[in-house]
Amino acid sequence: MGTASSLVSPAVGVGEVIEDTYGGGEACEIPVEVKPKARLLRGSLRRVGASRPGGLIGASFKSTASVQELECVAEYERLKKEYEIFRVSKNNEVASMVKKEAKLDRENKRLRAELQALQKTYQKILREKESALEAKYQAMERAATFEHDRDKVKRQFKIFRETKENEIQDLLRAKRELEAKLQRLQAQGIQVFHPEESDSDDNCTDVTAAGAQSEYWNGGALGSEPSMGSMMQLQQSFRGPEFAHSSIDVEGPFANINRDDWDAAVASLLQVTPLFSHSLWSNTVRCFIISTDETQLEVDIFIKTYSLKLQRICETMGYFFQVVHFSTENERPLKDVKKWEIEKSSLVILLLHLTLPSCLLEDCEEAFLRNPEEKPRLIYHRKEDGRVSSVSVQQLIEQISYVNKAKMIDHTGGVEEGAYEIYKCVEKIIKQDILGCEMTDLEAKDLGNKEESTAPEEEVFGDVLWDAHDEQEQMEAFQQASNSTCELGFEKYFERLNDLVAAPAPIPPLLVSGGPGSGKSLLLSKWIQLQQKHSPNTLILYHFVGRPMSTSSESALIIKRLTLKLMQHSWLVSPLTLDPAKLLEEFPRWLEKLSARHQGSIIIIIDSIDQIQQAEKHMKWLIDPLPVNVRVIVSVNVETCPQAWRLWPTLHLDPLNTKDVKSLISAECSSANVKLTKEQEKKLERHCRSATTCNALYVTLLGKTIACVGSTGSIEETLQQCCQCQDTVSLYRLVLRSIQESLQSDKEKGLLREILCVIGVSHNGVSESELMELYPQLSSAVLASLIHSLHKMCLLTYGCGLLKFQHLQAWEMVRLEYMEEGENVISAYRQKLVEYFTMQLSRDQVTWRSADELPWLFQQQGDKQKLHKCLLNLFVSQNLYKRGHFAELLSYWQLVGKDKSSMAAEYFDSLKEYEKSCEGEESMICLADLYETLGRFLKDLGLLSQAVAPLQRSLEIRETALDPDHPRVAQSLHQLAGVYVQWKKFGNAEQLYKQALEISENAYGAEHPRVARELDALATLYQKQNKYEQAEQLRKKSFKIRQKAARRKGSLCGFALLRQRALQLEELTLGKDTPDNARTLNELGVLYYLQNNLETAELFLKRSLEMRERVLGPDHPDCAQSLNNLAALYNEKKHYDRAEELYEKALDIRRRALAPDHPSLAYTVKHLAVLYKKMGKLDKAVPLYELAVEIRQKSFGPKHPSVATALVNLAVLYCQMKKQIEALPLYERALKIYEDSFGHMHPRVGETLKNLAVLSYEGGDFEKAAELYKRAMEIKEAETLLIGGKAASRHSSSGDTFSLKSALSPNVFLEHGQR
Repeated sequence: MGTASSLVSPAVGVGEVIEDTYGGGEACEIPVEVKPKARLLRGSLRRVGASRPGGLIGASFKSTASVQELECVAEYERLKKEYEIFRVSKNNEVASMVKKEAKLDRENKRLRAELQALQKTYQKILREKESALEAKYQAMERAATFEHDRDKVKRQFKIFRETKENEIQDLLRAKRELEAKLQRLQAQGIQVFHPEESDSDDNCTDVTAAGAQSEYWNGGALGSEPSMGSMMQLQQSFRGPEFAHSSIDVEGPFANINRDDWDAAVASLLQVTPLFSHSLWSNTVRCFIISTDETQLEVDIFIKTYSLKLQRICETMGYFFQVVHFSTENERPLKDVKKWEIEKSSLVILLLHLTLPSCLLEDCEEAFLRNPEEKPRLIYHRKEDGRVSSVSVQQLIEQISYVNKAKMIDHTGGVEEGAYEIYKCVEKIIKQDILGCEMTDLEAKDLGNKEESTAPEEEVFGDVLWDAHDEQEQMEAFQQASNSTCELGFEKYFERLNDLVAAPAPIPPLLVSGGPGSGKSLLLSKWIQLQQKHSPNTLILYHFVGRPMSTSSESALIIKRLTLKLMQHSWLVSPLTLDPAKLLEEFPRWLEKLSARHQGSIIIIIDSIDQIQQAEKHMKWLIDPLPVNVRVIVSVNVETCPQAWRLWPTLHLDPLNTKDVKSLISAECSSANVKLTKEQEKKLERHCRSATTCNALYVTLLGKTIACVGSTGSIEETLQQCCQCQDTVSLYRLVLRSIQESLQSDKEKGLLREILCVIGVSHNGVSESELMELYPQLSSAVLASLIHSLHKMCLLTYGCGLLKFQHLQAWEMVRLEYMEEGENVISAYRQKLVEYFTMQLSRDQVTWRSADELPWLFQQQGDKQKLHKCLLNLFVSQNLYKRGHFAELLSYWQLVGKDKSSMAAEYFDSLKEYEKSCEGEESMICLADLYETLGRFLKDLGLLSQAVAPLQRSLEIRETALDPDHPRVAQSLHQLAGVYVQWKKFGNAEQLYKQALEISENAYGAEHPRVARELDALATLYQKQNKYEQAEQLRKKSFKIRQKAARRKGSLCGFALLRQRALQLEELTLGKDTPDNARTLNELGVLYYLQNNLETAELFLKRSLEMRERVLGPDHPDCAQSLNNLAALYNEKKHYDRAEELYEKALDIRRRALAPDHPSLAYTVKHLAVLYKKMGKLDKAVPLYELAVEIRQKSFGPKHPSVATALVNLAVLYCQMKKQIEALPLYERALKIYEDSFGHMHPRVGETLKNLAVLSYEGGDFEKAAELYKRAMEIKEAETLLIGGKAASRHSSSGDTFSLKSALSPNVFLEHGQR
């Protein structure tokens, strides 16, 4: 049966889905097209009628059509519902599938993460397994090594036991033979060099206990190999007289030191603190000329023709030269100025002819007859045939010849020849007497082709570059800060500072705060002086920061200076980086390492630390915990103190009270013979009550102002003007105006302004010679007068030859007074300085001044182009680098915008251009120096690959221009090897170091400091390669060379200082019998003793004893001091019986007069005990050593390291008496004290362990002996690594250690001096 669907065209089915070929992708349902309903019905009726002819047509048609239609609709609805059901079910299935897929994805990610974690765990376990296996193998190797060492130790002890007795017998036999020969030579009148006065580190005959081999703990003082049986230095007996009851209550060298230690101490001081001549005033050779009208021509010729030559000579050596000459006019107003100039002068020249005006007589007497410091003096006397000089001239020359060693020039020729003779004599005096730099002809001949000059400054610390000008500036700053005689009630502050030093560690820095001018610098400097007097074992490092933006405020230079001072006091020579970032980073580690080497406390004091550029950033090491024995004190202004530092313990300076204000003003007025009425005093007291008017600087300046005008003007008027000044800056303005009013002409007032402004815009100040060149119209007399007035009123001061402002408030006043118009005025004065120093560069005069000022001025002006050009001046950069201004040089390049590589390339290109113009040997040598400086600079920058080329070029030039064996070639080899060491190319470095060593030995000899330098470098190289045995041998050799050189240097310089001091003291002993004169005689005896003049020393010490017995009585403690010193002298002369008698008398007096724990009693006990031991009277020595232990326990407590040292000394004595049982508990107690005080890895602990090992071996406990010895060796190796191979300290906390070496006869035991 057909349906309506059969009428549809078969091409398209019902509900068929076709694709839209135009739409591009989506399927759509096309409805079925159906023919019209009538046509459909007629077709149906025909088919129905044909099939059922007998039925009714109408009824059949309607019924059939309705049924079929309904069936169609029902079928359609059914299909539609099934379709919907199917569609919904499929959609649900799809959604379920999506969820399952997401779940599976998450599970997959989790499993992947777990897999990665398991893989990491597996790798970690694998590494731990490998480490454990490696540790196991290492432990097995250590065990095998320990067994080997133990067997080796046993064999060593056995060998020592079998051989030492015969060796000692041979030595004693040889000694007796040598003594017999010595006596025969002395009987023949032949002077014999005494072995105990040699330069050797070991100036005594040491003997080992129980057959032990001799050795120094410091690693090679004797040059012997380490041995198990070494009994270490446990006590160093004192040799030498003492000055007073304690070693610090007199001026001069300390008590209880011997000559060797004095020489070494002086040399150690000179290593970093140069010996500045007493004839120099602030780094300036000042020549003061006194002349008559008759000799004015010679003066004019000398100044115009020869002063510039002398100035160039001084400038090449880093000094200024200044000639001061006053005309005979206007003498009276300049009296004080001339007296001040004579006091400052290095050399005074008196030019005479026939007459001497009376107005010059006072100047001549001041300069020539009152010359306590014995500065050089020169008299030029022009004579004429047939004419006789006046009586006054002859009398003056006679008086000068009688009291002073002035040099005389008797000239009979012309004026020009006379001026030339003056020049030649002055040149010689400057070089020999003032600067001490000229060698004699014989010395120069002996040098031959060796180095033309002395070793450069950087050789003091290997390659570390040191600036002597910065150091002298700090010394002068300290002296100026402590010049005030008024204490201002500082006693309460001193107690707080002392509490800080005594407080237990750890402790943060102490902040000394106060307003500007409150006296912080004065307080710190006075306290430093007290500490130096009462605590000589305390190392005090100070730095006084000057004006902001000056050299003294650069953080990198401050840290470098402090580090070098620490190294110097630790006798440590190690490479030190110049990179500012690394320097600041490494300073805490240096402080920790070097503080471990120092037995006493270390105090670091930085004044005005808030003036340092970026202080909080660059001084962040202050926040870290400090080492146990280090204390830090810093001073800041209250307003500028960084916030992070305000939590530190603070000592705030209170305003001055009425009493202090009155005493300050009275002191200033009394010095000028000015008296104030009571009403005026009350007025001043009322005025000085506010916060800004009651500080130390304001009150001092107020007193000076009143005293200055008191004798010439109205005090009441000045007082009224001062009361209107409510702060220090306004008072400085008043002072400046009063100075201006005192000047006679507008020209002088203008010059005053120019001087102050030029100083104000400079980097570090301006010298007098520079001012004279900047302003040709300025005469030396006018300049001297202006500076005297400004210095007297606390505006200007000297710092390393430069004039600078004494206080920040003075600088601020000048800016407000003269530079209110702004940057234009400042820029104009800076431009004037730029033109002056640029002119110096154009003359090829690159001094330290032009290198300091010119780049800084360009930096302040922001002129990058000129700064860049200035930096490419190779001599400017070389000067900055060689003086250690590395950070400053880098900051300039950073401003220019150049990185390290481009900076290196530009320097290299400039050097190549400069090389094209070099001709002759001298210029080639200079070129080689420039190449070497560039190579070192690049090495410090870390550009190793670029540093090799300039260093190699320097080496080639020196080999060609000089000689392949010249010492400068060794210098190039050394620097090039240093680059290879940093580059890890050890083979190349070793070859170069060996070549440098060979050249140095051939040029200087085997015991020169430069040879020691090469040995140190080779030792460091071997240590990096784990060749510790070879490194140790080289370090031993280097250490001996350095000690001998230091003693030679110290002996020369120390002798000169002592001789000068002795001559000064002799003049003081010509009076009556007084305790002071007796004390001076005692000090003279000590000084002559240190000069090895024992006969003269004995005379002075006897005179001191006799005078004290007459004045004070024979039982006075001062008599015991003289007895003690005489006994020490007789001990030195080997008159032991007389020494014993005097020591016993001194001990008896001190026992009755002094407390049981008094230091002087301890000194005598110690001296007498050592003498008894030396004489073989061991039974008498035992109670004295026991008393020494008791005294130290009372003085320091039972757990102090000094007590441990006394215990060890007693144990050593028992060992010599073969009482090992009594010695053992003493050693064990000392070991416990050392470990508790210093830690388990301190050298003192190692020494005691080594002695315990000896006792254990003697007792038959070989395993324990080996274990103790092993621990001692570990401590020694750790100490060697800590200081880079430098010998460990031989000194206990109290400084009295000595070397015990066993003996068949204790009589050969000699003393060491205190270190």
